[in-house]
Amino acid sequence: MLFGRANAPSIAAGNSRGLEQVVNVRSQDSALRDAVTFQAGPQAHRISGNVADTAVQDVRPAARERLIVVEDDPVTRTMLVDYFSENNFDVVGAGTCAECRQALRARTDLVFLDLQLPDGDGFDLAREIQATSNAGIIFVTRRDTDVDRILGLEIAGDHYVTKPINLRDLLARARSVLRRRSIDRKAARNHNSIAFGDWIIDLTRRELLGSDGKPVALTRAEFDLLAALVGADGRPLSRDYLIEVVSNPQAEVDIRTVDALVARLRRKLVGSGTPVITTVTGVGYKLALSERL
Repeated sequence: MLFGRANAPSIAAGNSRGLEQVVNVRSQDSALRDAVTFQAGPQAHRISGNVADTAVQDVRPAARERLIVVEDDPVTRTMLVDYFSENNFDVVGAGTCAECRQALRARTDLVFLDLQLPDGDGFDLAREIQATSNAGIIFVTRRDTDVDRILGLEIAGDHYVTKPINLRDLLARARSVLRRRSIDRKAARNHNSIAFGDWIIDLTRRELLGSDGKPVALTRAEFDLLAALVGADGRPLSRDYLIEVVSNPQAEVDIRTVDALVARLRRKLVGSGTPVITTVTGVGYKLALSERL
């Protein structure tokens, strides 16, 4: 009996070691999972927690991008405000032009703008926004004629979206505009001017200067198209590519929009006696004059 008791711990230890051996001869996958769970479990948990904490810190911006929803219909306005708030934006609703002007007194990154407002026209308000703010503009409206679309994009719009609204599509467009503007702000840190023919294009200030040093008035779409042609260094750019430059692949813009913008630029870029923008048959357009730094 004493002998049995004396060896009981040894037998238990033997059983324990035997159990460890059984565990260790399991399949490699199971053994690997056991090693992670039982040997490195607490440490792995701590590491995982730190990674998660870091990830949370990385996605938590110092200041959320601020949007204004200018929409006279309270149901649509509330829907947009709630949806974009849930997607980590700081959103303000405005039912009139006056309320939008009030909201614009604070920093604004993007404006969703209806065209039919009780105290004014959306196109006129867009011109005001463009003159007083660096905010992007996405028109969200029921007006779906080609004239309205082209006018909206030529005036100030980054996109022209017709109702009914696809929220996920609108979110993608908003992020695209904000991402592009963020890139523009970073590029603006370096002064970048290019001379071509009788003109100088300032990519930082988004200005075109004539030979007399006076600025030439360009719409946002006209400037973006001209900047793309200047940056191509004489290479022809396709109409499809220029559609992307003027708006976005998802925007409701066609080749006619590009052709209309080129026609407007040709009328404004006169003075050298040589066409500034030439047509490349079957391709698109190119800058005819040589660039010089």
